[in-house]
Amino acid sequence: MKKAIFEKVGQMKLEDIEKPTVQAADDVIIKVIRACVCGSDLWAYRGLEDKAENSENSGHEAIGIVEEVGSEITTVKPGDFVIAPFTHGCGYCKACRAGFDGDCQSHKDNFSNGNQAEYIRFQHGQWALVKVPGKPSDYSEGMLKSLLTLADVMATGYHAARVAEVKPGDTVVVMGDGAVGQCGVIAAKMMGATKIISTSRHPDREALAKKFGATDNVAERGDEGVKKILALTNNEGADAVLECVGTELSTETAMKVGRPGSIVGRVGLPHTGKMDVSTSFGQNIILGGGPASVTTYDKARLLKAVLDGEINPGLVFTKSFALDQINDAYQEMTDRKVIKALVVVGD
Repeated sequence: MKKAIFEKVGQMKLEDIEKPTVQAADDVIIKVIRACVCGSDLWAYRGLEDKAENSENSGHEAIGIVEEVGSEITTVKPGDFVIAPFTHGCGYCKACRAGFDGDCQSHKDNFSNGNQAEYIRFQHGQWALVKVPGKPSDYSEGMLKSLLTLADVMATGYHAARVAEVKPGDTVVVMGDGAVGQCGVIAAKMMGATKIISTSRHPDREALAKKFGATDNVAERGDEGVKKILALTNNEGADAVLECVGTELSTETAMKVGRPGSIVGRVGLPHTGKMDVSTSFGQNIILGGGPASVTTYDKARLLKAVLDGEINPGLVFTKSFALDQINDAYQEMTDRKVIKALVVVGD
């Protein structure tokens, strides 16, 4: 089978490798239909974090067909259409029962890698996999895109809004205009926010955020950006802030634009050595967040919302690539020509 490999900074490649096999009783082998590139995948590609050359790709989002199951798997069977969350919760530990399956306490190998491939071995699949009614051919390409967002970005944007405790009537600031930030706008709208301030510097991304429910946009950064965001809140500060980037500037801004007692829902993968939390202390800003509770949210609300047409997060995919175009998919996202790159793997 073919699998994308991180060759070196600025270069992905395909390799022919052995198809994965069941190695543990709770393994599920999945034939991938659609995969994609995540903003977090780009950090190594851009040389901003260390990653060994010729190593497994960090792609962690997929939808596909169950090919084979381990002896302990009873919830899915060969032929089932499934969403493969990037998290692998057990469903019964204290963290999972509290709705934080992104930090499942039952095992340490809780996150996916290597999903930009024709087949994947999904570990701990008994509870974590999300079954989709029917088969892929029952759905339009647009619906397949929305279903794929439920492997990560839509659930991650929702997690930011959940931990920030967005309520009806709230004013919400969303830091970040990538796929997670866009899905954060969707989630804030779902939870009843009436003023949603996006923070894009790109007209196409600003327009998409507006389509998803953003009411205002601030393109400026640093002190000027903080000033303009606060002005949109009558200088009182937002009720909730969704931090969907992970950089130092984004985090610092998030802590400066909330009102006292507001919560910053942090879901951007942190890429800063340390964080000064004195601002949050002085303003009574609450910090929360971490890996998303993907399976919990998909099963509780998000899958139904997509199937019912309540939300259309698949619009974050603005260009499609074949698997053998994987380097182009990474490069065009790096160049911000594409919001999120879809990788068409199979039928």
